[in-house]
Amino acid sequence: MTFKLTTYKTLTGTKEILELPRRKNTEAVVYLDNQPAYHVDCFDLQTESNLIMNSLVLAQKRSIAEVVKEIAEKNEINLSVKDAPLFSIKKESRVTEMELPPLPETWLN
Repeated sequence: MTFKLTTYKTLTGTKEILELPRRKNTEAVVYLDNQPAYHVDCFDLQTESNLIMNSLVLAQKRSIAEVVKEIAEKNEINLSVKDAPLFSIKKESRVTEMELPPLPETWLN
């Protein structure tokens, strides 16, 4: 899948964020221990974990970030969804091909 790796210059240093080429509220890159590890797409109904995320996000009218935070607390792991830093300057952006799996189903149950 195609992602966009963007480098931001912030007050605390330089940060790289893996983003989707087009920002969508139903899709996100999930970080595990501050590294991009999973891709969530609530409209990918072919994958069981994405189907579960669809019901957690869309049916309950919550954001993906809220649901991921709840999953992280429940399973005692460091999961997050990252956005561009508030006070930042975009330095560069490049297209990257990466295959990220969906979230494990065991975390969602």
